[in-house]
Amino acid sequence: MTTATGARASGQPTPGRRGAAKVRLDRETIVAAGLELAAASGSTTLSVRELGARLGADPTAIYRHFRNKEQLMQALLDALNARSVATVTAPHDDWRGRIRQLATATLELFSEHPAIAVESVVLTTHGPGELDAVELMLDAFARAGLDDDALVQHYALLASHILSTASGIARSRSERGANDDGTSPWFDGPVLADPRTHPRIAMFGTRLTELEDRELFMLGVEAIIQSAERVAEASGS
Repeated sequence: MTTATGARASGQPTPGRRGAAKVRLDRETIVAAGLELAAASGSTTLSVRELGARLGADPTAIYRHFRNKEQLMQALLDALNARSVATVTAPHDDWRGRIRQLATATLELFSEHPAIAVESVVLTTHGPGELDAVELMLDAFARAGLDDDALVQHYALLASHILSTASGIARSRSERGANDDGTSPWFDGPVLADPRTHPRIAMFGTRLTELEDRELFMLGVEAIIQSAERVAEASGS
């Protein structure tokens, strides 16, 4: 695969100059450049114009390979799904470890590519990356001992938590920044309230401001794992 950047580095003429050779694009090259752009910008939006400039091609050339921007974003999101699944190295019998690894990787990749992450709550890719992620979660809950409805329900709960929460964290980190350890506080600033009208907030205000996003994200994952354990135990008794 030769990218536009690689073509220029090898001495080939750049687009826009008289007699310059046209940049040859394909879906794989466009997706790779889109992932790079999303990671480099740190923005919650991805510009097709900027993507075209990164590829050294007219932005309209991208639409020869993708019907519209939604299809492009689906391909980018599916590529992130595939990367998340690829990080899962725990053996299949360690279903808890596989779920944790998938969740952790998704949060990290979403935080690195916020413009793609924000699309996860509205787009379904139907691509190989998404299918592999769904298969991983279904298999994990099957190995946990869940059957039929309980299995599907726990999959849906986990997928919803991972996608929506990781997407929200990615957006927040992009807009508000992150701490040195890569986390962000759950509340933006102190939680102030009159103790006469909101006594619980006044009592727990300090603890609320100490909450951080990754800890709560993983707490949700652990809660779903524990729910699967309880349901499997109850059905087996």
